[in-house]
Amino acid sequence: MWVVRHLVRKTSAIRYRSLSHAAAAALHHEPALFSYDDVEGLPKPDPKFNETIFAVPRIDSSKRIRNKERKAGRVPSIVFEQENGQEGGNKRLISVKNTQIRKLINHVGYSFLLSRLFVLEVRGDFDSDEIIEKVRVLPRKLHLHSGTDAVLNVTFLRAPSDALLKVDVPLVYRGEDVCPGLRKGSYLNTIKRTVRYRCPADIVPPYIEVDLSELDVGQKLVMGDLKVHPALQLLHSPDQPVCKIMGARVSQEPKKSK
Repeated sequence: MWVVRHLVRKTSAIRYRSLSHAAAAALHHEPALFSYDDVEGLPKPDPKFNETIFAVPRIDSSKRIRNKERKAGRVPSIVFEQENGQEGGNKRLISVKNTQIRKLINHVGYSFLLSRLFVLEVRGDFDSDEIIEKVRVLPRKLHLHSGTDAVLNVTFLRAPSDALLKVDVPLVYRGEDVCPGLRKGSYLNTIKRTVRYRCPADIVPPYIEVDLSELDVGQKLVMGDLKVHPALQLLHSPDQPVCKIMGARVSQEPKKSK
């Protein structure tokens, strides 16, 4: 893990606080406190997945209304103010288009969708020009039906520049083709698929690369080994393992001698 003192000082200066809708929208246009360009070689969000998520207000949170929304092709959702990186107050009941959320899941992937920021635009109606709220958000939770994978509801967090968000960042494993241990016939024991960090909203990583290119048999990588922006705060023990190169699997039983 790299240490950059001036960035660490910036991180300590950020305060946890709740914001009004107007303040959140205003902060979306303020200069970024951090930048992906602060450190070279880190993954950045792919611009091709930039998209505005459209929503309309929802009357209430009753089961009857939720079912009615789903039958109409909409997904009952909530947008919260972030508080200590999680759901706070100032919530707004909304509904989003099922087709749009399903498209994003298919294009970006379930885990990757929860580590990417979007613009949320709440209108009086999907065909209306009246904008009630326009704010940057992080999809916090995505509830799918266990049998059909239908999207049941989505929770969003407002993400102004001064927000610190708790994010389960997906891990992407690289270097399997040159990994010394794997080339010897060993196998990769993947222990973690995501790792939770407290992230400044301007630099939520889309994923973290795990480099396997130098791992030999019996060696492992721990969370403290992951290369991330220094402003990110790991919310696990740095000694927790991420993956390990295990001994070769026995592919078949030894032949018996006649």
